[in-house]
Amino acid sequence: MGETDVEQVTLALLDAANDKDFEVQAQVRKSMLTLGNEQPDRVLAMCQDYLLKHPKLVVSHRVVILQTIELIVGSRIDAISSPRIKSIISLASDEMTRSKEVVPDWQQAASNILVAVGNKHINDIMEEILSKFQPGVLPHFFVVQTLANLSDSNVYGMVPFLNAILGTMLPMLSLTKQDNMKWVFSSALCHFSDSISEYLANLDKAPDPTVRQDTFSSEICAAFDILFNNWLQSRESKLRLTVAEAVGSMSHLMASDKLEEHIPKLIPAILSLYKKTNEHYIISKSLCHVLDASVNMGSRVLETQLDSLLFALHQQVSTSMDYSNPPTVKNHNEVLRCFSLLAKAFPDRLVMLVLQRLENSNERSRLGSLAVLRHLINSSSESSMMESKKLLILASIRQPMADHSNKVKKRVVQVISAMAHHGYLELDGGELLVRFLVQHCALPDTYQKAAADPEEVTNESLRTMCDSTLHLLTTTVGRLADVLWPKLLYYISPAQYSNATTPLCKSLIVLGNKKKDNKEASFNIDFSQEVNLPSPQTLMVKLLVNAAFPFNSRGHGAPSLSLLQILSVNIHLNIEAVWDQEIPPLLTLLEESTAESFDKISWDESLLKFLSKTLAAVDDDKWLCQFAAEATTYLSTYNNALEEKSFLYRCIGVTLQHSFNKDFVKKQLQEILLTARHNDALERQGVALAIGLCANSHLEGTLAKLDEFGKSDAFKKSQSIFNLLKDRNDVEVEKVKSTLILCYGQVAVHAPPEKILNRIDQDILGCISKHFNTKVLGIKVETKDLTMKLSLIQSVGLVAKAISACVKKQGYVFSRKQELIALIQEFIKAEPADGLRTSVRHLVMRTCAHLIPLDPALSENETFDLLKVCVSSVFSLPPETHTPEKITKDEEVLDLKQRKHVECGLSSTLDHERERAISATAHLLNHYLDNMTVKNMMSFHNLGALLGRLSPRCSDPQLVVRATAIDCVYILLYIQLRYEGFALDYKDGAVEGLLPLKSQLENPDHSVLYKTCFELTKVMSKRLPQQQMTTLVFMLFEGLVDSQTNCCRASSVILNTLLKNRGGGLQEMVPEMLEVLRVRLQSITEDQVRVAVGQTVLIMASQHLQTVLNTLANQPLPYDSWTSEMWMALGADPIVADQIIEIVMEKLAVMAPYVDKKESMIRGGTTKVATNKPLAMTCGLKELLLNGQSQEPALSKFPQLFSCLIVRLASSVGVSAPKDNATKRSAAIHVAGVAADALRILLARAQLDEVLKRLDEEKAWDAIRELNTHVTGVTLLARAMAKHAGPRLPAIVECLCPSLNNIYECQRITVTAFFSELLNHHVATELMFIDVLMNNMMERIADPCCTVRMLAVRGLGNIAVGSPEKVNKYAKELLAAMSSGMEEKDDPGKLIILEAMSGLSKVLLYLDKKNVHLLVVYIFMKIKPFLESDNDDIRCASIHLMGKLSKFGSGEPIFKDQIHNVLVSLLLHLVDPNAHVVKACKYAMRVCAPMVGSEQITAMFQNHLHEDKSLHYGEFINDLTKYLIQDFPGMLNFYHISVLQFFKSNWSEVRAGAAMFIGFLLGNLPDEHYAHLNMGTITQGLVMLLQDPDPVVRGKAAEAMGRFH
Repeated sequence: MGETDVEQVTLALLDAANDKDFEVQAQVRKSMLTLGNEQPDRVLAMCQDYLLKHPKLVVSHRVVILQTIELIVGSRIDAISSPRIKSIISLASDEMTRSKEVVPDWQQAASNILVAVGNKHINDIMEEILSKFQPGVLPHFFVVQTLANLSDSNVYGMVPFLNAILGTMLPMLSLTKQDNMKWVFSSALCHFSDSISEYLANLDKAPDPTVRQDTFSSEICAAFDILFNNWLQSRESKLRLTVAEAVGSMSHLMASDKLEEHIPKLIPAILSLYKKTNEHYIISKSLCHVLDASVNMGSRVLETQLDSLLFALHQQVSTSMDYSNPPTVKNHNEVLRCFSLLAKAFPDRLVMLVLQRLENSNERSRLGSLAVLRHLINSSSESSMMESKKLLILASIRQPMADHSNKVKKRVVQVISAMAHHGYLELDGGELLVRFLVQHCALPDTYQKAAADPEEVTNESLRTMCDSTLHLLTTTVGRLADVLWPKLLYYISPAQYSNATTPLCKSLIVLGNKKKDNKEASFNIDFSQEVNLPSPQTLMVKLLVNAAFPFNSRGHGAPSLSLLQILSVNIHLNIEAVWDQEIPPLLTLLEESTAESFDKISWDESLLKFLSKTLAAVDDDKWLCQFAAEATTYLSTYNNALEEKSFLYRCIGVTLQHSFNKDFVKKQLQEILLTARHNDALERQGVALAIGLCANSHLEGTLAKLDEFGKSDAFKKSQSIFNLLKDRNDVEVEKVKSTLILCYGQVAVHAPPEKILNRIDQDILGCISKHFNTKVLGIKVETKDLTMKLSLIQSVGLVAKAISACVKKQGYVFSRKQELIALIQEFIKAEPADGLRTSVRHLVMRTCAHLIPLDPALSENETFDLLKVCVSSVFSLPPETHTPEKITKDEEVLDLKQRKHVECGLSSTLDHERERAISATAHLLNHYLDNMTVKNMMSFHNLGALLGRLSPRCSDPQLVVRATAIDCVYILLYIQLRYEGFALDYKDGAVEGLLPLKSQLENPDHSVLYKTCFELTKVMSKRLPQQQMTTLVFMLFEGLVDSQTNCCRASSVILNTLLKNRGGGLQEMVPEMLEVLRVRLQSITEDQVRVAVGQTVLIMASQHLQTVLNTLANQPLPYDSWTSEMWMALGADPIVADQIIEIVMEKLAVMAPYVDKKESMIRGGTTKVATNKPLAMTCGLKELLLNGQSQEPALSKFPQLFSCLIVRLASSVGVSAPKDNATKRSAAIHVAGVAADALRILLARAQLDEVLKRLDEEKAWDAIRELNTHVTGVTLLARAMAKHAGPRLPAIVECLCPSLNNIYECQRITVTAFFSELLNHHVATELMFIDVLMNNMMERIADPCCTVRMLAVRGLGNIAVGSPEKVNKYAKELLAAMSSGMEEKDDPGKLIILEAMSGLSKVLLYLDKKNVHLLVVYIFMKIKPFLESDNDDIRCASIHLMGKLSKFGSGEPIFKDQIHNVLVSLLLHLVDPNAHVVKACKYAMRVCAPMVGSEQITAMFQNHLHEDKSLHYGEFINDLTKYLIQDFPGMLNFYHISVLQFFKSNWSEVRAGAAMFIGFLLGNLPDEHYAHLNMGTITQGLVMLLQDPDPVVRGKAAEAMGRFH
């Protein structure tokens, strides 16, 4: 490649270096770097020349070129010649310092070049830089910046120069007045100091190991003085910070005496900066350097600054950290490092200050102190510095432990965690830290609204942290095992730690398992020595009650049970085996349960059985008595958790069952009764259950204790009328009595069956009665206390239940049954009638249910009285009252009647009202008949109305109503006979036939009732005058919406029977009747009645078809659901349906489907508007076909009806609905959608399920109804019919042929599309109608409509798919049609050309070579212009057709030449924006590959160009160009000229592909072939593409340029 070409390309890249697209910029830079890596000197020279020739280049452009130079220098520094290096240094130095003003981007880019060169050529750089760093003259800003950066990037190269540089720099510092220069000098000094420190720290790697700190000390000290004394006081905050940072770094290099001298001023100066800026990190970092240097040299004056230091540092550490702002986190860490440094020198003072600040009233101060304390504890772990302070720290931490702030507590937990890891918890007072953790594991949830403070610590988060810490200490700090075990058990029993039970149990389980597995002696707990621990019995009580409520307190049930299992030998030696067997199944049950699915009742029973087995295994009455005593004592801890307390009562009852010590049992019962809080209902129940369970083993003692307690002082009321607490005492006594009454009931239930019956009367019921009744002056007064009433009723129920259980085994007469029933009856009578305020009624009825089965049986009167009281009690309630809990059998029966009485009405929803109404009507009619006198013969004018009202009641749900209704009809007909002149004693045979019907009405079966209605109607039909028919019919229409469903059905039966017999004379009323029926349908909800209404319409249609059709067709469009229902009903009779279908097809054939109307006077143009009658008929036909009964007539006329509907559909697509006469707006109806729906239903009636399935899957129905997709929809329909309904097609084709000559273009399009697709299937040949189709297609080729011609060409092409064996028969016609199609002029959308090429592609597959051979090149030449068509489909089809032609050109040199002519085009269209074109290219190139003439290219095409696989275009073209160069060197000139033509392609993708092609061609081209290419043209083309509007093209052009070499 000539130098001029490389230069031209490089120049173009340099011009494009400032491209507005960043990706293009990056590619230009990459290409420049590639060229630079190949020829670094040459490219760098051009870059230099470019910058020199364009001194006014915009800064951003200069920056990109300078950055490119930096990249080339950085990657090829070793390959660049020394002269070029020097010139680059000179250029960069000049660029950097040309402008006296600071231009950061430009000068920084130039500086970076110097730094990059300086990594290798430090001496040359320093020579240049130092020439611009002269004594007495202030240097350029970026000269100093460059020196600073060089000291960072090349430490070992720069440090030897620094002494001289510092010497030159020092005088400059005094001359510096501007802040930016002060900043850069300060920054440089900071970098120099850091570099020197690094150099000195790594002398073993340094080139000059003799360098010492004092080499630089004097210069550093002199600079320090200027920076510290003058510049640190600057008002500019950025400068102050940089100076502070420099001072900190310089402090390490200062002489000790100088540093010592400056410390008293330096530290206050740095500390004062905290107040002057918010960027504290740099200040803290600087301070840390100063403190490090000071501590390391053993400064003595540092102590004088200690107070101010600690004060400032404490303020900093107390500042909140923002983790989203990294500098605040860094600052916090630097401050903590400062504390660590100070702790080394002044541990006592530092610790004292931190501990004092723990008592500060400021929360942030306390938080800061805790953070420092934690840091000191952790950071001093390897030294003994903090060892002596442990006890002091331990004592001091108590203050923040008492803090109310959760934030402080969180820090305390962190400190405790640190202390635990460093041996603090083992010291005296360490237990307080453990207690603190446990207390906060027990925190309740935070209920108040979350605060706005982002640092707010909720109870939940603090609790979770404590949980985790306790677990961590348990599992990771091994030496704490003896601290925590068994002392953590202390926290199990106190109520205030309940919420910590779960983490406590989990920690104890871990500790216990570890000790048990290791067989440590400390696993066995000596409770006599561990005096603070709860006793084994108390532990068991607490954990057992926890287990009873497993999902409380954060799910403490399972951990409590697991801990019990671990503690088994510590609880009692005898229970380990039992618990190992019993506890695991309980744990499994809990694992499988959730709080929602948990069965609490069965779980409680399981736990009580578990307790019973445990007590049996213990077999130690002394231990058992202690367990019961401690459980009783422990009851008070559950005063605020009554459900838990109730369960504990039951546990005590079970325990007392197992005790043999009767005195102890009595003592415990006394204790329970005395200490119980009788005001709480739950506690009364719990006490009663405990005493009942105890009675199972101690019946005598329990009854004796209850009797004794009933006589004790607890029941003695104060006799003083002046006692102000009298009422309260009375209430207390009543509650205690309620408890005792309940106790007796539970004793009865739980006592041994063989012992209880003898005790019922005297010992149980007698005592209940005694406590319930109170004597005043010797007279029994019944209590009014509700609690006692409820307790009594409940207790009596329990007694009855106990007796019932006993009498199954032994007979018993319950003598007090009637007395108790009478008593509780009084309770229910005393209940207020105006509402349900208590559960007395419910409990009484439930108790009665237990009492009634017992002997002696109640007499009939007693039963009646009891039921009457109960019923009256419930009946007296207002209608809106709802009974609580379950409803008893009595209540279920009577609740239906708790309704307010309303006036009588025949159609009332209330049965008794209808009974009264019909009865009253019968009396009235009888009276009328008995008293009427007829002077002249006439009609009874109310007959129709009355019959219409009464006859449907013959099917009423109530038998009385049904029977009375028959009587009423019977009387009415005799009234009519009297009006007609018959004598009073005349008996009409038909009317008399009604009376036997009454017996049939007794059967409630629907079929019997409707048959009765039918018989009734026949009689009415005979006797009803014609003038009464209308009234009767319209009254029956009202009956269709009766409140009683049966009566609605009866109305429909009577109506239809009547119309069948007498409907012929109602023609004039048909429109009105249909309208009334339509209105009634809107209110009918019963399906059976709706069906009957449809039958009514059908009956009318069978008598007056044309009238019914006209009436329904005139309904407003779209039809409402009720009109649609009436149309559908017409399909129920095949004969009627057949007639209607015939009429509709005839109307649709002769009536105009639409009219053209002007859109507006202004715009002009027309729109198609559907004519009303054909549209209405189509809608009606659709609804009729929905009726399954229409299948027979639809099938008999299927071909005609199918053809009619598809032609109707064709006429409806794109047609607007007509305007409604009332609203003047178009009807909301899709005209084509109606026809499509009708066609769909017809296919369903013809049972063409597969056709419908295919059409639904392909969404054909949506397509067929819209103008834009109609042809597609028709094609899908034809395809489905051809595949799944072939035998029906010949008749359909025959019916459709006449429509091809129709004046309506839309109909010709639809039928042509249908026929066109049929040719796509072999069924046309199989059923021998292919000739008909082909002839029609040939005729349509000359159709005036462009779309029809296109579809005809498509159809002719389809023969190759449907009947390939026929292709050669029609070869001449097909080729002629396709050729003319490709030459079509009147083809605006090029659709005919597209179909012609597509069709020819298909036909070529089956044509014999002899028929095509002479036309191959002719066709090739015809399609070549289409390869670059703007139309994607035509481009795709032409490429595809080229592939199909390949089989006819094999072995023909002329065809090979044609392939090479289009090869570049095909290769570039592999990146065509259209995916189908890409696939077509892959196909064409794959099948044409053998004709290319290269085995390697053929293999490439066939291996990589698969339509369904992705292609890496760059790699593909790269490899292909190698083979083209290798196999076709003589054609390279042709190829590259062809590619260059595509530089002007319309598609950016193709232009980009062309640039890639050229790039790879050049990149792979050997030098000897360059002579074949016109490099000038290529270069010009790429330069042009580098200015392309598309950034992708520009990027690819830049990439191609990078391949020049």
